[in-house]
Amino acid sequence: MAAFRTQSLPGHAGRTSSAPATFRVELSDGLATTVHLAAYDLRRTEVRVVVLPAAEPLVSWCNRLAVPEALVGGFFIRGRGLPLGEVRMAGIARESIPFTTPWSALRACVHVDGGRLRLARRPDLPLRPRGDLLQAGPLLVDRGVPVVEDGCDPEGFSAANEQFDSDITEGRHPRAALGVADGIALSVTCDGRSEADAGLSLGELAELMSALGAHKAINLDGGGSATQVCGARMVNCPRELDGDDIPGGRSIYSALTFTSRADASADGRRRDSLALA
Repeated sequence: MAAFRTQSLPGHAGRTSSAPATFRVELSDGLATTVHLAAYDLRRTEVRVVVLPAAEPLVSWCNRLAVPEALVGGFFIRGRGLPLGEVRMAGIARESIPFTTPWSALRACVHVDGGRLRLARRPDLPLRPRGDLLQAGPLLVDRGVPVVEDGCDPEGFSAANEQFDSDITEGRHPRAALGVADGIALSVTCDGRSEADAGLSLGELAELMSALGAHKAINLDGGGSATQVCGARMVNCPRELDGDDIPGGRSIYSALTFTSRADASADGRRRDSLALA
């Protein structure tokens, strides 16, 4: 049985629009949650990985640097103030804390090089990749088919959950994901941890991304860190584990940005404001 009713999905899910489509997803057990979707034409959009110089809510950082479109990136260690998992910007490795062995060599990544966006497990990417790389995971969809089911743990997130506040494979929570579908980048978040919004499990998130048309999709940081910025405003509702709202969003350390290629410099280099972020 499908985890949700497909007729509750927006009919224009495959169209490109940075203006978010916000819709309700009815789950198979009668509960529901709110989903926020923005779609970016990759011919006209540059996707980039950024590491914030210090922990800051994503919408605050976006407003300071005039970045209107962004999505939370990878995981992080709160006490250490460092990203968790491999991060590279312009081919240069940034300081981070590796995932527990052997999962550090396996977990999925976002890779952007020469304008090409790839979502793949780490062994399928170069050892020292050029461009940007953000390791998160697990990979949710491959070749249009969900590859994560509730109760399975292909990338060891349950087996090595000591690096996280809680086991991200357990239960329904606010979630964030990035998908790729026929030249379109799908930026997705869901609300959760409230009476009105149940959230999604990882398996349900994988099914949702597949139903939205993603050929590939990856899970990003979720829970209270799940943050999506569209038109310079936060469109989702991050909540703590106890259900309390997080006004303005939790402070995070890495993100994905979506900027118009028309805004890039003539030589294709990054704008200094983001390169030094």
